[in-house]
Formats: sequence, C-alpha cells, structure tokens
Amino acid sequence: MTQIAHTARAQDYAFRLRDGLLGAQMLCVAFGSLVLVPLLTGLDPNVALFTAGLGTLVFQIVTRGRVPVFLASSFAFIAPIIYGVQAWGIPATLGGLMAAGMVYLLLSALIAWRGVGLIERILPPVVTGPVIMVIGLVLAPVAVNLATGHNGTGDQTLVASTPAMIVAGVSLLATLTVSLLGRGFVALLPIIIGVVSGYIASLCLGLVDLSTVTNAPWFTMPDFVAPTFNWQAVLFMLPVAIAPAIEHFGDIIAIRSVTGRDYLVDPGIHRTMLGDGLATSLAACFGGPPNTTYSEVTGAVTLTGATNPALMTWAAGFAVAFSFIGKLGAFLASIPTPVMGGIIVLLFGAIVVVGMNSLVQSGEDLTESRNMAIVGLILICGIGGLHFSFGRFSLEGIALAGVLGVMLNLVLPRSRSAHDRAAADVGDDETG
Repeated sequence: MTQIAHTARAQDYAFRLRDGLLGAQMLCVAFGSLVLVPLLTGLDPNVALFTAGLGTLVFQIVTRGRVPVFLASSFAFIAPIIYGVQAWGIPATLGGLMAAGMVYLLLSALIAWRGVGLIERILPPVVTGPVIMVIGLVLAPVAVNLATGHNGTGDQTLVASTPAMIVAGVSLLATLTVSLLGRGFVALLPIIIGVVSGYIASLCLGLVDLSTVTNAPWFTMPDFVAPTFNWQAVLFMLPVAIAPAIEHFGDIIAIRSVTGRDYLVDPGIHRTMLGDGLATSLAACFGGPPNTTYSEVTGAVTLTGATNPALMTWAAGFAVAFSFIGKLGAFLASIPTPVMGGIIVLLFGAIVVVGMNSLVQSGEDLTESRNMAIVGLILICGIGGLHFSFGRFSLEGIALAGVLGVMLNLVLPRSRSAHDRAAADVGDDETG
C-alpha cells in the first residue's frame, strides 16, 4: 500500500508539473500583447502583469473554474487611454476605466434578466461596427507620431526621424511576416517577434539605454496607482466599453467551438461578462489596463488541445509572480517608442477592419436610409472632432460616437422591410 501511495503521489507531482509548464506557456502566448498595452499608454507593465493574473483568478472564481480563458490588457482601450492620459492624467483615466468595467456588470444583469436578445437589439452591428471603427481611426495620428519618433501628440521628438522609421519598419515587417507566414506555435507570437526584431534593430542603431535595466533591482513592488474620478473621463470611457463587451460574446463562442462545451449556458454568458467586468474594474483600482479574454490564448488551447481551465490558474499565478521582478519592468521600459509605433500602426488598422467586418457580416443594407444615417453620423461626428458640452458635461470623439449611435438606433424609425424582418426574428425566437 505504501508503494502504491508513493506511486500515486509521484504521478500527482508529475501532473502538477505538466500543468504548471502548460500554464507558463499560456502566459508566454499572452505576454507580448499583455505588456504592449501599458507600454503604449504610459501605464506600468509590471502592474499590468499583476492585474492580468488577479483578473484571471477573479474570472475563474465567478465562472466556477469552467472556462479555459486568460484575461489581460484590452487593445480596444489603447487609443482611449492614450487620449485620457493626455487630457486628464493617469489617475482620472483609471477612474474612467473603473466605470467602464461597471458597464459589463450592467450588461451582465440585463442578460441575466432578459436574455442576450435585448443587448443585441440595443447594440446591433450597425451601431457597434462604426463605433469600433472610430476607436481605431480617431487616434490614427498617434500611431504615425510614435512610428516617426515623436510622442503621442507629435510635439516632441524622441528619436530622429530616419532611425525611427527604420526601427518601426523592421518591427512592422516582422509582425506582418509572422502573422502571414508563421506556422504552429510561432504563428501565435507575431507581436512578440515584432517587438524583439524592432528592439534588436534599436540596439544596432544605438537607441537603447540598458543602464536602467542594469541598475534596476531584481525584486520590487509594482508601481500601483489609485484611481480618481473625473466626470469627463468617466463619460468618455463608458461608451468605449461597448465594443469589447460585444467582442466578449465572440471570444466565448470561439472557445466553445474549441472545447465543445456550451459556456453560454454553463456557467452562462452573464457570469463570463460579470467576471470580465469585475476584472476590468479591479485592474483600474491598482493602475492596470482593462482586462479582456485573449484570443491568442484560445488559439494556443486549440493548438495544444489543453482545455483544462486549471491551466489558466497556473498562468495567472505566474503573471502575479513575474510582476514583482524589477528588471523585467525596466527592460520593457527601455524599448524605444518607434518599436511600438510600427506595431500599433497595424493594430489600430486592425481595429478599423474588425468594425468593418462586423458591419459586413451583419448583412445590413448600408444604403438604406436609416442605416446610412446611423453609420454616417457615428463616423463623421466621432472622427471629425465634433464637441458637445453643457456646463462641465462634455462629449466628443469615441464617447460622442457611442452615445449618438445608441440614441439614433432607438429613435430612428425602421423601414417596413427591416421591421418585418425584426418581427420575423422575434417570432422565430419565441417559437424556438
């Protein structure tokens, strides 16, 4: 019996070691995108690691440990965070992000009360599609400024134009090459490879100062920042949450197709949305970027066939542990801005394409008067810089686009054909 017990214990340790290694691999897959967001937005990468791990643990608790997803920095908030930091500072921006997490909680409650159909009627693709496009387009100049060696606003030169363009071109070309031609595990790492390639080019051109890495301690406390609340920042961030919240549905459906388990029912989309929202608000409390479910980790689950949600708990634990390594944060901070600029030119463009794709896949006739009005007004008012203010209340850019889109969708009358199709859909739902 003792021999059997020893054998069982050894097998248990072997399984835990295997799960730990698989969890570390999941974190490696997410790492590039995870730290890219704070590097682009001026937040602390070590804090982002900490909040990604903590947010994933919260998500696993809320969903009863049944969904194999990892939560980390959301790309949808990159442009809004950059604008928010420039306009109101980091603490006020964090307050807006904390409020954005509450949007998820509200959607979760609505879904639990009325079902997914209500959200789809309030936020159809004809609204969410152009709002997503505005997110990518409204700060396109920021991407160009960073890629050409300037700061986000373009009023300071950080790197000379010629070497900046070379570095940005190398990082962009490497990212494109891997995303288009990469195979197997390598195909999951286009951003990491793009950053590494751009960093090597920066070293060759003498653009990197490694003294900060050398002088940094091995172990340190992440630079946590507490949020403050500014109503302008809050109103600006609330509509931004619409796009990643809708994207959340797609991510959960994607992992469902991988594992064959219907997470929309068990634990329920309202629970996954709740977990995502709590993770986002919690991240803002510590000074981290909003969290979202990571598609690249879903790709890794597909590639490896490792569908055990416990692996994400391991990945979360590693993320929290790594956040206290000071040299890691100093190394990430030493990456020149053109490295990231070359990549976000592609990423901001990808956000625009995602919005366009959601419109195309919806099958809506965009030449129909109502749809044309909604899409056109969202794009022109959001991108064109229309500013609406009343006292201390102010709306512009992404916030204005989101609020305007929801209001137009609720107020403008549908055409007869669209009304008939909607009635038929409702009838089909009730029959089902």
